[in-house]
Amino acid sequence: MPGPKPSPFAPDLSLPKRVDVVVIGGGIIGTSTALELAERGLSVLLCEKGQIAGEQSSRNWGWVRLGMRDPREIPLMIEAIRIWQGLDARLGRETGYRQSGILFGCASNRVLAQHQRWARNLEPFQVEAQIVSGDALDRLLPGREMALKGALLMPGDGRAEPQWAAPAIAEGARDRGATVMTSCAVRSVETAAGKVSGVMTERGRVACDRVVLAGGAWSRLFAGNAGIFLPQLKVLNTVMRSSAVEDGPEPALWSEEFSIRKRADGGYTVACGHENVVDLVPDSFRLAWRFLPAFASEWRSLRFRLGRRWSEEAREARHWAPEEVTPFERCRVLDPPPSEKVLRRAWAEARKAFPALEKAEIVQSWAGMIDVTPDAIPVISGVDEMPGMFIATGFSGHGFGIGPGAGRLMADLVTGAAPCVDPQAFRLSRFTDGSDVRPDPGY
Repeated sequence: MPGPKPSPFAPDLSLPKRVDVVVIGGGIIGTSTALELAERGLSVLLCEKGQIAGEQSSRNWGWVRLGMRDPREIPLMIEAIRIWQGLDARLGRETGYRQSGILFGCASNRVLAQHQRWARNLEPFQVEAQIVSGDALDRLLPGREMALKGALLMPGDGRAEPQWAAPAIAEGARDRGATVMTSCAVRSVETAAGKVSGVMTERGRVACDRVVLAGGAWSRLFAGNAGIFLPQLKVLNTVMRSSAVEDGPEPALWSEEFSIRKRADGGYTVACGHENVVDLVPDSFRLAWRFLPAFASEWRSLRFRLGRRWSEEAREARHWAPEEVTPFERCRVLDPPPSEKVLRRAWAEARKAFPALEKAEIVQSWAGMIDVTPDAIPVISGVDEMPGMFIATGFSGHGFGIGPGAGRLMADLVTGAAPCVDPQAFRLSRFTDGSDVRPDPGY
């Protein structure tokens, strides 16, 4: 079954000869960055090798969540929620954003205590978080049959439609003067006197002073060809959507067995709450020592496998000349098959928890490749060794909701403006200065 189709997007056809900034990647991060830069009056070219939101930006759960984030991401996510709240009016287009609340279910007192401890991270920000149980939880999740000790309720969290959001943001960027091209891979970055001077695309050269790499799961490959070390691996997440359901839950819910959120079409997006698949590939061994602490702490939620991804990535070119066809042109859209085992388990658990789903059908299922870093927080940073080069990637499954905030922070860095939040935690150099460690998350 093919992956979800993003909203139709009619690209620009003429490649400019010169712009201020080239943005590589047409997902939620790249389009949000292009929007912010274009609003500030810069000339912007956004190049997408496939289609806008063709990969993980249209394949995620659609959550806009502050709840249970790494504490280092909290200020940026607060900024992102502010942007989401006014985004439809700003764009004049529908992203599907609704501030519907998200519940993080607790099946045991141990998990409930963990969630209570995490909530203390919000105290400096005066953000509302509640522990709900009993009748209050029943009112939020009517008709549920699952046993819960309680749940962390984040009433300010919400949802949006992944297939709508990035295309709407790309249109907004173009309304403000950006050029947006699809099926136009950037092959390489050019430098002069050690600084960015342009890019070579499959359609020709474009001069520029600044480049933003927002290539998602492809970012490490592109950066490596440019001589930039970026430790990043891919994790496969499987998702499904159901037909319309009456009397289903309104807030999104996370539990260990499944996650669920209501869609604009009345159906539900359902996924496994904790299990992801990690394909063993050559980079798994190249980066083993860097990722070992993450794998050790998350091993219960990761299923490692050796399959065809090994041979696919082993055959990929890792270095190429600007005139050569690149891996980005050979694979326009990364569309991995979903895990049938994960699908069956998550759907069975969701129907058991909410009998209203028994009458629903699985309409579509898909998978996407999440770009992850060793410390599970993104890179939003300039590249010290290459002035004019910036990277926004490695959002580790948290990128959709935080995307508009990440775009604003990246635009601040590109333009030299005062950053909307402290970017220190997201700097690329943390992977070479030895500071890429996981802090105590508060639980």
